[in-house]
Amino acid sequence: MVFSSMIFLWVFLPVVLILGLLIRKQPYQNIILLLASLFFYAWGEPIYIILLVITIFFNWFFGLCMEKHENGKKVFLILAIVCDLGLLGFFKYFNFAMELLGGIVPSGILPHSELVLPIGISFYTFQAMSYVIDLYRGEYPAQKNFLNLALYISFFPQLIAGPIVRYIDIEKQLVNRVITSDKIASGIRRFLYGVGKKVVIANTLAVSGDQLFDLLPHQMSAGAAWVAAIFYTLQIYYDFSGYSDMAIGLGRIFGFEFPENFKYPYLSTSISEFWRRWHITLGTWFREYLYIPLGGNRKGNARTYLNLFIVFAVTGLWHGANMTFVVWGLYHGFFMIIERLGFSKVLKKCKPLAHVYAVLVFVIGWVLFRAKDLHTGLTIIKRMVLPWKYTVSSHVMTMLSVQSILALILGIIGCGILQRLCETKAGAAVAAKWKNSVAEMVFLFVILFYSMILLASGAYNPFIYFQF
Repeated sequence: MVFSSMIFLWVFLPVVLILGLLIRKQPYQNIILLLASLFFYAWGEPIYIILLVITIFFNWFFGLCMEKHENGKKVFLILAIVCDLGLLGFFKYFNFAMELLGGIVPSGILPHSELVLPIGISFYTFQAMSYVIDLYRGEYPAQKNFLNLALYISFFPQLIAGPIVRYIDIEKQLVNRVITSDKIASGIRRFLYGVGKKVVIANTLAVSGDQLFDLLPHQMSAGAAWVAAIFYTLQIYYDFSGYSDMAIGLGRIFGFEFPENFKYPYLSTSISEFWRRWHITLGTWFREYLYIPLGGNRKGNARTYLNLFIVFAVTGLWHGANMTFVVWGLYHGFFMIIERLGFSKVLKKCKPLAHVYAVLVFVIGWVLFRAKDLHTGLTIIKRMVLPWKYTVSSHVMTMLSVQSILALILGIIGCGILQRLCETKAGAAVAAKWKNSVAEMVFLFVILFYSMILLASGAYNPFIYFQF
C-alpha cells in the first residue's frame, strides 16, 4: 500500500485516523497504530510480515539480554547485528553476490534465489540496528514492552521509505505524546504538500522521463540525455521528499515528531553540502554508526579518505544490489574526497560557480542511479559530456507533454528558488500571511482534488525508494 493510492487515502487513512483520534490513551492507541502498521505492510507483502516480526523480536530480545548481562552485552550486540545484516544480506544481496562470483566460478554451479526483495527492509533494518547499538552505548534503558518497540520499528508512516528514525528521538513519544488540534492541522498540511509533490510533480515528470530513458543509448542525442537527466533529477527529489513530507505529516497527526529528511539539497554549492541536505537521516545513520566508528577524521588524512571511500561504497550498495549504485556511491565519495583535499576552498571563492559545479555533479550522478546497468549509464553520460559528438535528433519534444513541461517549471521553482525568495524580508512577510490562511487551505484542497483526478486516471504511482 502506498500513501498516494486511493485505498490508502480513502479507506486505510480515514479509518486509522478516526480510531487513533478517538482512542488517545497511549497504551491503547499504540496497539491500534501497531496493528494498523502491520496491516499496512501485509497489504503488499503478506508473507514478509513474518520477517518484519522476527526482526522486531530478536532486536527486542537481544536488547533485554544486553541490559541483563552487562559482561556479555557486546556478544548480544554482535548477535543482533549479525541477525539484522544476515537477513538484509540474504534477501537483498544474495543474487548480486552470486553474479559477482559468477565471473570466477563456472556457470551453473552457483545457486540463485527467486525471492522478492521485501519492501522497506533496508529502512526498518537500519532502525532496528540503531536501537541495539545506542542501547549498547548506554544512551537509554532497554525497552521492556515488546509492543512499544514493535511500533517504533514498524510504524507505517516511515516503515517503507523512512525517514530513518533513531529510537532516542522518539523514546519518550512512544509512551507520552501530546496530540493537539494544531499538530493535527500541521500534520495534514504537511501531508497534502507531500501528496502534491509526489502525484502532481514527480509522477508527471516520470512519464516523460521514463520515455527518454527507455530510448536505446545510441538513439540518444546529447540534448535528449541532458533532458532525461534533468527530468529524473527533479523526479527523484519530489518523489522522495514528497514521501518524507507525507511521513512526517502523518506522524505529527498522531503526536510523533520525526526528523527532517531534506533541506533543499539542490541549493548546495558542494557535494559535501549536498549530503548534509539530501536524505539527512541516512547520512546521519552512516556518520553515527559507520564513519565515526571507523575513526572518522581523527586518524589522519589518509585514514579519513579511506573512511569516506568505505562509507560511500556502502551508501551506494545500501541503495541497491547493482553495480550502478556502487559506482554512484563511489562517484560521490570521490568528490567528497577532492573537496576535502582542498577543492572546497576554491568553491568558497565563487558561490555561483560552486553551485553550477554541484548541480553538474549530482545531475550526472543521477544518471548512474537511474540507468538499468553500468554500461547504459556511462554511455548516456558520455553523450552528456561530449555534446558536439552526439547531435542527431532524438525527437525529444515529441516525448514531452505540456503537463510535463509545466511540472518541470514548477519543479525547478520549488526545489530552492521559491524558498530563497521567502528568506528575503518581503518574501518572509508574504510567506507568513500565506501559512494557515484561507488561500492556503483552498490551494491544498485543489492539490488534493487534482491529485485524485490523476490517481483515478491510473497515472504513474510507485515510489522510487520503495525498491530499496
